[in-house]
Amino acid sequence: MTSPGEAVDFRPTHIVPQEGLAAWETPDMSRPTVPLDEFLPVQLLSQRGEWGEILCANGWSAWVDGRMLVAVPKPPPTGGRPLTRTEDPRPLLERCAGELERYRRAVADLAEGRSDAESFRRGVRGLRAGVVVDGESVWLYDETSRRWMYGDGSRLMTFAVVAGPGAPPTPEAPRREPDTAEEADVRDAPYERTRVVDLPGAEDG
Repeated sequence: MTSPGEAVDFRPTHIVPQEGLAAWETPDMSRPTVPLDEFLPVQLLSQRGEWGEILCANGWSAWVDGRMLVAVPKPPPTGGRPLTRTEDPRPLLERCAGELERYRRAVADLAEGRSDAESFRRGVRGLRAGVVVDGESVWLYDETSRRWMYGDGSRLMTFAVVAGPGAPPTPEAPRREPDTAEEADVRDAPYERTRVVDLPGAEDG
């Protein structure tokens, strides 16, 4: 992090989202610093995974969740150009469609008896897809960057992130298969099973 002072040749590349943005002295969640105001212009200096090093007009720099920065629109180039991978919604749409198709095939195999429950669980283990379509608007979950993207048919932008920058993926708890049918009944019961006990003096009453 650098101290405030007029930045030399400051050229904003992004702005802070309207909710503001948390900031850190280094790419380390344990060293927070002053948060950034909403709509503040910043210059993205470097990236380290999900972390982004930014520079403000007054020379102050910090590290932020680079996924949340909103890119400043650039003037359209002469002659046009194809959309880049980060702007084009098609690659993420195709990946989500592939995950959904894989799940659909696994469900069909289970329903038609071509696989059992254990094979079904193995076949869909690790699958993650999220798609919400509402007219021209679409929300897609990007598993690689652990964030929800919003699109209007022409380009995508970050809508929300699942975890802070640099956070490791949440490990899935291993599933323990019940040893007996009785154990399965106890596990699935919405309440604790009633236990019958002998009370002192009950035989004399």
